Amino acid sequence: MSIQCTIVPVTPFQQNCSIIKCQATGKAAIVDPGGDVERIMEAVEKMDAVVEKVILTHAHLDHCAAADVLRQQLEVPIEGPQKGDTFWLEKLPEWCQMSGFPHADPFEPDRWLEQGDTVTVGEQTLQVVHCPGHTPGHVVFYYSPQKVAWVGDVLFQGSIGRTDFPLGNHDELISSIRDKLFPLGDDITFIPGHGPTSTFGQERRTNPFVADSRYG
Repeated sequence: MSIQCTIVPVTPFQQNCSIIKCQATGKAAIVDPGGDVERIMEAVEKMDAVVEKVILTHAHLDHCAAADVLRQQLEVPIEGPQKGDTFWLEKLPEWCQMSGFPHADPFEPDRWLEQGDTVTVGEQTLQVVHCPGHTPGHVVFYYSPQKVAWVGDVLFQGSIGRTDFPLGNHDELISSIRDKLFPLGDDITFIPGHGPTSTFGQERRTNPFVADSRYG
């Protein structure tokens, strides 16, 4: 048995919220619910899934603003990100106001994640990779049996995450991608926080920010 994934673009930022379902148990995790709760729950129903948790790659509002709403509505825990993103969660109401998003209260996850942790979805296990740079507490979820990773805003098809936000760090981001993600394998498909999927191999060859040709 394996996992099924549905991507639901949410918020005006068209953020890729993913629903990951364990096909053996029907249990599911919602990854990065930034908003549009009704649209997310419609997708959950279509998948015939039972949500058991919300998991977050990082604490930017378009990835987490609906997390606490879902936690309360579904009575499920929130896992992630890494605690370096605490200040983003504490200031969530301000970021929402500045960005024209619906109000969201500050919240704390039920479990902070660290490098080397695992997250379960039904009977399946995701590996946690701490990938700072876009935000200090950014994590990536990797499911090795199907060679797929949910990378949030670390890496995109042909681009990388912004580092001009508070506590962003360009050198850290490059290191996260090249030293932590690329070694997982060229054949890993990744689902980014925005835009189309790609593979680590394609980005190693063609991404102008992190290609092997740039770093020798």
